[in-house]
Amino acid sequence: MSRSPFDDLPPGAGEAPRPGHVPPTSDPLIEAAACGPAIDAGPPSPTRLLFDRITAEVRKIFVGQDELLLGTLVALFSSGHVLIESVPGLGKTIFVRTLGRVLGCDFGRIQFTADLMPSDITGGPIFDMKSQEFQFRPGPVFTQLLLADEINRSPAKTHAALLEIMQEYRVTVERTSHKLQRPFLVIATQNPIEAEGTYNLPEAQLDRFMFKLLVNYPSAEQEAQILVMHGTQDDLDQRLAGLATVSSPEEIVDMTRATSAVHVDPKLLSYINAIVRLTRQWPHFHMGASPRAGLALVQGARTLAAFRGRDYAVPDDVVELALPALRHRVILTAEAEVEGHHVDELLTAMLRSVEVPRL
Repeated sequence: MSRSPFDDLPPGAGEAPRPGHVPPTSDPLIEAAACGPAIDAGPPSPTRLLFDRITAEVRKIFVGQDELLLGTLVALFSSGHVLIESVPGLGKTIFVRTLGRVLGCDFGRIQFTADLMPSDITGGPIFDMKSQEFQFRPGPVFTQLLLADEINRSPAKTHAALLEIMQEYRVTVERTSHKLQRPFLVIATQNPIEAEGTYNLPEAQLDRFMFKLLVNYPSAEQEAQILVMHGTQDDLDQRLAGLATVSSPEEIVDMTRATSAVHVDPKLLSYINAIVRLTRQWPHFHMGASPRAGLALVQGARTLAAFRGRDYAVPDDVVELALPALRHRVILTAEAEVEGHHVDELLTAMLRSVEVPRL
């Protein structure tokens, strides 16, 4: 008797939800999140104190969007990058500038357009009349927090210039490599796919992003607060200057190394592995997630645990980061798209089929 590809997965992991099926009361996701974020009750750790200070300062300028702030900080302290999908005008530039001021990091911005060339990103050799030699002039990518605005408005050859930069933190021009400063975080934004004049990002580049974050319109209360805070003609530079710089690039690098010491139980590693492998067999996905998705979940869970003041990761951490880590790494089947399914909806159904370990 031949074996099914689902034989090695947890019970029920290979089954799509049946129409009209009532989920059991013991929903794994509900159980994992029933008590909210698991926070250590002991004395606050240095990482948790730093996270709280950063969040408090950013909130003085930037309103709402909790998932954006948390996901970006987790990626930063995990040596990752984030892709943000939203319509224009939701404050992404203000967010990155505010974050750069609070963290003490340099900020750079590239506005992607259809005629942007790779050398416009990386820089290139310029002839120096005094020395009669070519000198390398660094491009805008030589910064620490890089906002790649509307990245899907440029063609693939321009996107390719970011691949080496995001993975290896260096720029190679004329056979010479130039290292980037650390920390280095790419915060790329894209318009919704249905927007006119955009390109689909290649899968190789999408996989380089640790998270894909969705930024929606603020609530009525948050939008009223935005009108009060930003409804005057005050200069943004002056307001940013009033924020406290609570960290430094050196401290961020040290904290990033420290998060690698957070313990991840072997049962939790098996849970992450089961989730990632199931994306490749789930009937609604034409293509599943790569092993890089598992690495993103492991390191992200470590960082999130450190933000919560713990030196160990729990299933809550994985569940909270699963959608941002997976939604851009899977491709729906044609049938799923025709039926109007959304990737987050299908991923949530898939996650509910995987048994949450008890540590």
